[in-house]
Amino acid sequence: MRRDTRQRKNATRGFREATGDDWMRDKMFQIMTSGKKAFDGVMLDIGRMMAESFLLMDREEQSGPDYAPTDPSLQKWASQGGSVYMGDQKVKLQVPRMRDPIRGEVPLQSYQKMKQPGQFSEELLLKLLRGVSEQKYEETVIQGAQAFGVSHSSVSRKIVEITSQKLMEFKERDLRGFIPFAIYLDTVHRAGEAFIVALGIDLQGNKLALGFWQGATENSDICNGLLADLERRGLKLVNRIIWVTDGGSGVIKSLKDRYGKKLIHQRCTIHKDRNIQSHLAKQHRKEAHRLYSIALEQESYEDAHLMLLDFEKWLRKKNESAADSLLEAFEEVLTLHRLKVPALLRKTLHSTNPIESMFSTVRHCESNIKRYRGTKMMQRWLASVLLHCESNFRRIKDLESIMKVVAIIEKEQIERTIITGIKRAA
Repeated sequence: MRRDTRQRKNATRGFREATGDDWMRDKMFQIMTSGKKAFDGVMLDIGRMMAESFLLMDREEQSGPDYAPTDPSLQKWASQGGSVYMGDQKVKLQVPRMRDPIRGEVPLQSYQKMKQPGQFSEELLLKLLRGVSEQKYEETVIQGAQAFGVSHSSVSRKIVEITSQKLMEFKERDLRGFIPFAIYLDTVHRAGEAFIVALGIDLQGNKLALGFWQGATENSDICNGLLADLERRGLKLVNRIIWVTDGGSGVIKSLKDRYGKKLIHQRCTIHKDRNIQSHLAKQHRKEAHRLYSIALEQESYEDAHLMLLDFEKWLRKKNESAADSLLEAFEEVLTLHRLKVPALLRKTLHSTNPIESMFSTVRHCESNIKRYRGTKMMQRWLASVLLHCESNFRRIKDLESIMKVVAIIEKEQIERTIITGIKRAA
C-alpha cells in the first residue's frame, strides 16, 4: 500500500473513532441531501472539535499527563461551557478547566486567544462593507455547530466597536513618513453634513487617504481645519505639492491664503468641461467638448494655450457666460502643461477622478445605512470605508516621471524667488 494512501486511511480511522460511526453516517446523509450548505456546516462542526482538541492539548501541556504531572499543584477540573470565534461566527464548545489550590482557576492561554473578538469583528465589517445588511446578516452564515451571536443587535454592537477602533486608527495615523507629490481635495455629503477629504500621492506613486474634516458646508474654514489636522499628524505641506480640486471656491480660497502665488493648483478639467457645457444650448455642447478636449490633449503648454484661446473666441460667439467660465480657470486647467508633466502621468492628475472613485466605493459600502444616528456614526463609517479603500489602491502609472516633475517645480520656484527679489530691489 502506498504511504500517502495508508496515511489517509489512518486519519479516516482516527476521525471515525473520535466522532463515532453514527455521527459520520448522519453527516454524510446531510451532505448527500443538502449539498454544499450541509458540507459547510460539517466543516464548522469539525472546526469546533479541533478547537476543543487544542484546548485539551494546552491543558495537557501545562499540567502534564495524569501519570507524570509537570506541576503537582495544577489539577485538571472537568470542563465548562464556553465560546470561541471561528471566521465570522461565534461557536459554543466545552472548555477544559484547570485549578490551583491557592490561585484558584488557571485560564488556558489558547482559550483566551480564541475568544478574542478582534478578527471576528473584522470579518463582520468586511461583509457589511461588501453590501450585507446587519438585519440580514444572520441569514448569510452557516446555521450549524451551535453557532450563535449573529443576531442584529449582537452584530450592531460589534460593528460599533470595530468602526470606533477604525476611526481612532485613521484620525491618529502618523503621516510623517508620507512625502506628498500631489493631493486631491473634494467633499462628500451625507445627511446634511459636508466632509472634505484629502487623498495623497507620494513620491513613489502610492496613494493614501490622508484625512477628512467635517463641516456644515464646503468652505475655507473646514479646509483650513483639514490642513491643520494633517500638519498635526506630521504631514509636511510644502510649496511644491500639486493640489487638484474641482473648483470649489472655499477650498481654493484656503489654498491661496496659505500659499499665495506659490500655489500649484490644477483644476479638474472634467468639472470645468461640464460647467462650460451647462451654459450652452444642447446643439453646441458636443462641439464644445471636442474643441476643449483637443486643446488639452496637446503636449506643449504653448499649443494648448493657443487652442484654448481659439476655443474661448468660439464660446464667446455662442454664450458669454460659457466663455467667462473658461477664462475663470484658464491657467489652472493648464498647470500640468506648464510643468511639462508627461501625458501618461497627466491622465492621473488632470481631474479629481481618483478621489471621486474612492467616493463611489464609500457610497456603495454605506448603501445599507438607512439613518445616521449622529455625526459620530458618520465619522466611524467614513474612516472605516476609507481604510477599506486603501486595500484596493494601486501605484499610479508613469511614476518614474514624478521626480522629473518635482525638479521642474523646484526650478520654477527658485526662478520666481530670484525675480521677486530683483523687483523688490529695484
